[in-house]
Amino acid sequence: KGAYWDSEIKWAQQAGLESYPVFTQKVTTDVSYLVCAQQLFSCEWIYPQFATHNTLTVATILHIARDKPYELQRLQGMGEELTTALREQGHDVKMRVYAPVGAHQDLLPYLVRRLLENGANTSFVHQIHDPRLSDEQILQDPVEILLQQTNPTNHLLPLPRYIYGSQRMNAKGFHVSDPEFISSVQEAIQGFKPMKLTTATNSKTIVNPADGKEIGRLPVLDKNALTKAFISAQESFASWSQVPITTRADMMRQFGDKIESHLFEYMAIIIYEAGKTYDDALAEVREAIDFCRYYAHHAEAMFAHPHVLKGPTGEENILSWHPRGVFMCISPWNFPLAIFIGQVVAALVSGNTVLAKPASGTPLIASRAIKHLHEIGVSQKVVQLIIADNKDLEEIILSSPQLAGIAFTGSTETARHLVHQTLKHKGPLVPIIAETGGQNGMIVDSSALPEQVVPDSIRSAFKSAGQRCSALRVLFLQNEVADSLIQLLKEAAAELVIGDPREYTTDIGPVISAQAKSELESHKEYLKLKGKLIYEGLLPKEIKGHFVSPAIYEIPDLNILSKEVFGPILHIIRYNIANLEEVLQIINNTGYGLTMGLHSRLPRRIAAISKSSKVGNLYVNRDMIGAVVGVQPFGGEGLSGTGFKAGGPNYLKRFAVERVRTVNLTAQGGNVTLLTQNNL
Repeated sequence: KGAYWDSEIKWAQQAGLESYPVFTQKVTTDVSYLVCAQQLFSCEWIYPQFATHNTLTVATILHIARDKPYELQRLQGMGEELTTALREQGHDVKMRVYAPVGAHQDLLPYLVRRLLENGANTSFVHQIHDPRLSDEQILQDPVEILLQQTNPTNHLLPLPRYIYGSQRMNAKGFHVSDPEFISSVQEAIQGFKPMKLTTATNSKTIVNPADGKEIGRLPVLDKNALTKAFISAQESFASWSQVPITTRADMMRQFGDKIESHLFEYMAIIIYEAGKTYDDALAEVREAIDFCRYYAHHAEAMFAHPHVLKGPTGEENILSWHPRGVFMCISPWNFPLAIFIGQVVAALVSGNTVLAKPASGTPLIASRAIKHLHEIGVSQKVVQLIIADNKDLEEIILSSPQLAGIAFTGSTETARHLVHQTLKHKGPLVPIIAETGGQNGMIVDSSALPEQVVPDSIRSAFKSAGQRCSALRVLFLQNEVADSLIQLLKEAAAELVIGDPREYTTDIGPVISAQAKSELESHKEYLKLKGKLIYEGLLPKEIKGHFVSPAIYEIPDLNILSKEVFGPILHIIRYNIANLEEVLQIINNTGYGLTMGLHSRLPRRIAAISKSSKVGNLYVNRDMIGAVVGVQPFGGEGLSGTGFKAGGPNYLKRFAVERVRTVNLTAQGGNVTLLTQNNL
């Protein structure tokens, strides 16, 4: 009746489901339990067994059982008084006593969970020892309680789509094993047709990384077209920046709704173009929707009203935010919709015009998003899709003093190159909002729960074929638990299904390109010389495309890795707990500061590592990926990025300039407020 109830609530909220898969009040759970008991007794070929310490439940079962066979169950050390009372009253009921058996490290989490459940104020075990409660209160009939209520749900618990209150709607989600959801995705996949949006010779051809077949073609802008696009963006800035913030925000909300209404279409394009699995594609579309609604809300709060600054009497000081101009938004292939949308919407809602350049391997999903932006009323001059040669971009746009800002997600090396390009002119310094790579590590100590560590590590390292900025690259295992955890990791990794992402059963799809595959295979050869192979999956013989089998290697130290390895390869390093501070220092000394994981059940250790880690996002006792807009604002420091975090309350500030107006009120003939004050 209680195990994992709270986890089910959390998972439903994270998934954006329409409702909860469990009852949200204990009384409805209690009634359901009794209904199930009646159903069991109605079947002669079922031998019911009831595990409970609840006196009312036992009494009800005694009443409805009559002479039918059944048994009760209780935990060792609990419910003994209830068993004694039953026998003293002459009830010849079989009572099975069971207890957990095993090693301390295996049993402790189970026992803690039982203590938490039985200690809850709604628990019968807790209530029966509460002197403030009478027998009548404790033994209230749950059916009568429920009949007295007009609403059987918990009004204090909002439905998953409303957890953010009046700020915004949570993006609609689905349970990924729901047959209707699977059917809808498959229908969209089958209905996908190659998106040939041009017949020009100067075009970009896009292929499916899973099989190498062409799935689309887009026009490439030459220098002349690129210049015209830049000029039209500059010319349209004045009018767009004057559009009321409430209007711009509403348009971005409409854009989010538009994406949501075409969710399965977007998923299909992502699956074809980026090689993502069903659940990864769904998560990405939902993240894009969240960006639209989140930035719309924060833009209104930021731009709608000037901020009055306190100061001396007789003076008025007003701070206000204003758009910058033309923004170049450069997004990566690993999140071709979510990051693309996040950058573009942040710039647009702040009043800037946008030249949006998607990654060369994944422009189809971006073109569909821009098309929908135009359909909701954003001018084709205000936001333009840019597919062009990098040299032409650098010459015409990136090195121009008319460029007001750059939003970029990609490698650290490319970010440095962009900075260099913007310094070629003597105009204003161009702000660059950058999220770059990371050598992301997870530290696991001997107190960690293996049942949590293993799935969190596997998910963090191999989800999206390891092609996430936040993916786990290096797993640090304490010596005392390393052998057992490595064995569990091998067994868990062996369960992963490698295959075409158009199939629902696929866990790991292809990497993005032949070049990426070649680099990852070369890294594996390097690790054979420098490390020890722990596990490597087998690719199906019939598979085609850019697939890399997931692999786990043990390496002696972090110096083996000179750069981030962007793919399904996990590195393991053992450490001595006495050297934990040194381990943390080694991680910090890489210069990267994107994400880090920690698995420990020691509060002091969690506090100490939280204080000393130099990363943008630290995840404790969970996986390291799947940052949620507005919940885990994402971005790094050091070599991993600059500026405020994407999906955070401060992100829009980098897309605007702040101005302060100071007015000397006494110059108008006197400070009216001060002169009219009366202390009587």
